[in-house]
Amino acid sequence: MRPLTVRGVALGAGRPKIAVPLVGGTRRDVLAEAAEAVSLRADLVEWRADFYEGLAAPDALRDTLQALRGALGALPLLFTIRTAREGGAAALDPADYAALTLAAAQSGCVDLADVELSVGAEAARALIDGVHAAGCAAVGSRHDFAATPPQEVMRGFLREAQELGADIPKLAVMAHSDADALSLLSAAVAFRDHDADRPFIAISMGAHGVLSRVACGFCGSCLTFGAAENSSAPGQLPVPRLRELLALLP
Repeated sequence: MRPLTVRGVALGAGRPKIAVPLVGGTRRDVLAEAAEAVSLRADLVEWRADFYEGLAAPDALRDTLQALRGALGALPLLFTIRTAREGGAAALDPADYAALTLAAAQSGCVDLADVELSVGAEAARALIDGVHAAGCAAVGSRHDFAATPPQEVMRGFLREAQELGADIPKLAVMAHSDADALSLLSAAVAFRDHDADRPFIAISMGAHGVLSRVACGFCGSCLTFGAAENSSAPGQLPVPRLRELLALLP
């Protein structure tokens, strides 16, 4: 598996890298969270723009992206609009979702862009191609905030993202038991050992899924998400604690 290097950060090499999500509703809040992410020594920052009140205003989105890029310095930036279809805050139709994601990728401020596969294979492939044409890497994502699907289904989601051309396939599912978390990790191992030719992310959400956020490196995941003041998904650990736990593992 060849690592993906973004602004000097090698995703898929060594321990999983730590991403800090920004979930502020205003430009001021987003930039304050960015400063905190820098102080926490995050490896990567994810802007969850679905929480941003100016998402539908192109000028506000562009201006905040430019300010965010300056605030982050050399830190890689992942741009994400998580739609209501996949448990996020943005009620967008697929066309508007794709247009906003592509505009962010074309801004020159973004290093990676999240592409939800729930838009359908054809639309996802087209958006991934557009993100690549803009000079960004694509994270092809699937989220299930309700349950943990069967292992073969989860492995199939990761294979689909890879086949559609995503640079980093991503799967996040809700764990309602320890068995659910172990099932996600087992699916990740199977994908790593038999399918993966690139870095990927596989995470269980919720209290039972915390194990996956620490042990994900054993199963091949290149990235885990840690919380600063605010979290973007249930089960995220504070960044300092997450770093301590990751350091305990070989």
